[in-house]
Amino acid sequence: MKIKTLFFPAIFVIAFSSLVLAQNLKQTTTKTEHADLGAGGTVTIVGAPEGSISIEGWQQPNVEVTAEISTEAPTTADLAFLTKVNTFTFEDETNHVRILTTGTHDKQFIKKNFKKFPKNLLAMPWRIDYKIKVPNYCDLEIDAGHGNFDLRGVDGTIVIKALQSDRANLDLVGGFLKATFGGDEVNVKLNARGWRGQGVDIQVAHGTLNITAPPALNSDLDLSILRTGKIENKFENFKPRNKTKFSETSMLARAGSGGATLAFAVGDGTLRIAPQ
Repeated sequence: MKIKTLFFPAIFVIAFSSLVLAQNLKQTTTKTEHADLGAGGTVTIVGAPEGSISIEGWQQPNVEVTAEISTEAPTTADLAFLTKVNTFTFEDETNHVRILTTGTHDKQFIKKNFKKFPKNLLAMPWRIDYKIKVPNYCDLEIDAGHGNFDLRGVDGTIVIKALQSDRANLDLVGGFLKATFGGDEVNVKLNARGWRGQGVDIQVAHGTLNITAPPALNSDLDLSILRTGKIENKFENFKPRNKTKFSETSMLARAGSGGATLAFAVGDGTLRIAPQ
């Protein structure tokens, strides 16, 4: 009995030591790129499976990208190898800039560029957090991964797909915006009383969609809950459109003298709209 009592703790110590030794090495690097882009150009962004994207409009005629790339691997050699794999390409063409993430998530990329890729490295954790500056007037095509998303100060045709987003902040000025978010929280700020452009179409699968707008807003609003939840409206001057009635799940409203159509929908959750 004494032998067994002494033997099992020894195994536990050895096993615990092995786990400590097996911890991955971690490395974080920063990569920066930039290119000229005139007003009205297009920026395409394909984010990493894990990581945030922050986009800011500025008055410079160029695009600037700063990416913080975090990688984990069992050994120093593996870390050096994965650093070359998990990164992004920066393609600068006439009036079009593409920021495209490459990594172990892309089977076609791996198959094309690495004949014998070590299988044990395919599941290693990694992420890229992007901070991107673009001209105030440009078009955006964005495919985001799992992480936070921020956009402000860009006027153009903007298409966003962020099906695994955690939190999104949109500070909008004009143009046409079509966006789909998975959840959990999306905050939208409308800065102008009258929308300059074709309008807005934002859908959130689940969670909370918070909208703030100037008190004297002039727009047509389509607000809807698609499955479960409710609309919380803090504006007092909204009037029904098209002979409809307001309910907790549907509002076709006119604000002020009307204008561009701003459509907001939540699958399951809460849609709140309030004056700034």
